[in-house]
Amino acid sequence: MRWPWTHTEDGAIKDPAEWTTGDEPMTGAQDSYVHTLARKSGEEVPDEMTKAEASMKIDELREKTGVGEAPGKRKARKV
Repeated sequence: MRWPWTHTEDGAIKDPAEWTTGDEPMTGAQDSYVHTLARKSGEEVPDEMTKAEASMKIDELREKTGVGEAPGKRKARKV
């Protein structure tokens, strides 16, 4: 499966694996959300992930659980 693309402020589209901060530890919000989705899906996720890994896992778990996108997040389009 190819992961969804993410829009940047200047309109460019980047894969989370290519984010300049993607290798930093996930944010507190990502940590909370990915673990909430994991519980809903009955799946276990690592306690430590990068921002990029967490973003991709969140997208995967949203699809698996049928949870819509987070409020305020623009839907990324594949091109």
